[in-house]
Amino acid sequence: MQGNIIVYGLVGALAIALLIAAFTDIRRRQIDNWLNAAIALGAPVYWWAADLSLWPDVAMQLGVALAAFLVLAGLFALKMMGGGDVKLLAALALWLAPLTFLKLLLMMSIIGGLLTIVMAAWHFTRTRRRDAKIPYGVAIAAAGLITLAPTLEAGWRSVTGA
Repeated sequence: MQGNIIVYGLVGALAIALLIAAFTDIRRRQIDNWLNAAIALGAPVYWWAADLSLWPDVAMQLGVALAAFLVLAGLFALKMMGGGDVKLLAALALWLAPLTFLKLLLMMSIIGGLLTIVMAAWHFTRTRRRDAKIPYGVAIAAAGLITLAPTLEAGWRSVTGA
């Protein structure tokens, strides 16, 4: 994968998609299906560009994404998570190695907890109500960008020769 400009371009496109997800979640408290679909459909191109083998690499990506979707869909059914967040995380699981995805989930949890505290306090001071809607896509996007940062930096260095 080292030096593969297509991989770096795809990861850059994923980073842009994460920024769009965060922005739309802040504005509308919604992550669009077309964006989640684009992220998911970009994963096979990434697998090809990164030269992942069908077995076990791609099979592992698919298995982790399916497991993530099932667990997170359960949280959605319990009204603990939004549908767009579930789909975004499942789509991201298609891009990341299993341990990297776990790292993303841990970072997302920490960032999301801080975001929840800040947003809930801000909402309560403005409305005196405790029904704040937290744009958790921001935490997902932030954790995703932190996770992708080393690849983005390597791509920038290969393009600029720095």
